[in-house]
Amino acid sequence: MRNFLTTGRIDPSKRLVVERTKDFKEIYEKFDKAEASSQSDRCIQCGDPFCLNKCPLHNYIPQWLKAVAEKDLEFAFNLSNEPSPFPEVMGRVCPHDRLCEGDCTLNDGHGAITIGSVETFINEEGFKAGLAPKFPGITTDKKVAIIGSGPAGLSAATYLLRAGIAVTVYERSDRAGGLLTYGIPNFKLDKKVIERRLSILKDAGMELVVNTEVGKDISFDEIADKHDAIFLGLGATKAKGARLAGENADNVYMSMQYLTAIQRKNFGLSYDKAFDFKDKVVVVIGGGDTAMDCVRTSKREGARSVTCLYRRDAHNMPGSQKEYKNAVEEGVDFTFYAAPKEIILDENGKAVSVEMIKTVLGAKDESGRQRMEEVQGSEFKVKADIVILALGFDPEVPSFLAENGIETNAWGGVVINDNYETTTAGVYAGGDCYRGADLVVTAALDGREAARKMIKSLLG
Repeated sequence: MRNFLTTGRIDPSKRLVVERTKDFKEIYEKFDKAEASSQSDRCIQCGDPFCLNKCPLHNYIPQWLKAVAEKDLEFAFNLSNEPSPFPEVMGRVCPHDRLCEGDCTLNDGHGAITIGSVETFINEEGFKAGLAPKFPGITTDKKVAIIGSGPAGLSAATYLLRAGIAVTVYERSDRAGGLLTYGIPNFKLDKKVIERRLSILKDAGMELVVNTEVGKDISFDEIADKHDAIFLGLGATKAKGARLAGENADNVYMSMQYLTAIQRKNFGLSYDKAFDFKDKVVVVIGGGDTAMDCVRTSKREGARSVTCLYRRDAHNMPGSQKEYKNAVEEGVDFTFYAAPKEIILDENGKAVSVEMIKTVLGAKDESGRQRMEEVQGSEFKVKADIVILALGFDPEVPSFLAENGIETNAWGGVVINDNYETTTAGVYAGGDCYRGADLVVTAALDGREAARKMIKSLLG
């Protein structure tokens, strides 16, 4: 396993920009067997693997890299699916440059192993070869309800089903998956990948109830009466505003409104035609992965121009550098060191531009990050037909929480203890409704760990 001396890092091939911006198909090609094997064979099998430790799920990365190098696909597939509820998703959407690949020992001069692409290869090749995650069927008399079918909810369902516990998932939308379905665009995550994993869980015994909002279409008490425990995977879907004058104009949108509408369009479902941005001048405010999803979606929807405004620089953007680079390749314009002050409206109340002020980075704050400081007198305007705010999300706080003694903190996050249990016995929670908006992989971790606590409580 010393091939790192003769073989460098290989990134997966990407579809040509002129092709990929015409559709919503995934942009990355899959590794073939030779590429996956050669990259895996670069792993030096560290005694204390930083990649595994940096992964929130503590995936068995060195072990399945070794298995791929030795061409043992079945062993690699089983290893990959043991600590992770849906590794084929993580291989696509995790910010590997900030997690496993960012801490790879070979980063120091040799280039990290392309861990995410190998993870995708293992599972896609495994499914193609007829491999599947193993479930025992429903072997107990215990029942758990899961409210929310996003990453945390589906992760909890996976590990409960592995223990033979019956699971019913309640989802208020028309399709399961949460942000995996309606938040992450197809060019990063083909929805057939989610549909396949949902089919696996249904075959394992999961009951899925869609178009059902708890507290409206069904009461929390009714669910509690029919189940031995409940897991809350409510996510964080309440968009943060910028508190700018003019942000309530008709042509100023929140990021998830836009992404959901376009995904519905791609599904062939009804959607609000106001989100057709063809030939429009689109301005997106924000610097995270959701902002990158919005700018890249707008390019595919035929916007005349797309500009991303961010108050710091590219290095300080909170999202993945990979997504930023993809956006640049696809023709998105970036204006850095600029903070919004006001959205300018015309006489009809429509947004026509965004007034910005230049910024600089000053002294470091308590976290070690440089503070943003405005440059007085440096205001300028950016023309816009459409403004999208991609400034993050807070948890929604449905009324059934307080009505059932489930406490939330000052910003709406569900309060849990070390066992992932809320302030109401038998009700557990995890993911963004507890952390605030975070990563798919941390939501998956919470779902897994909460399931383990529920299993211990229900089965001993």
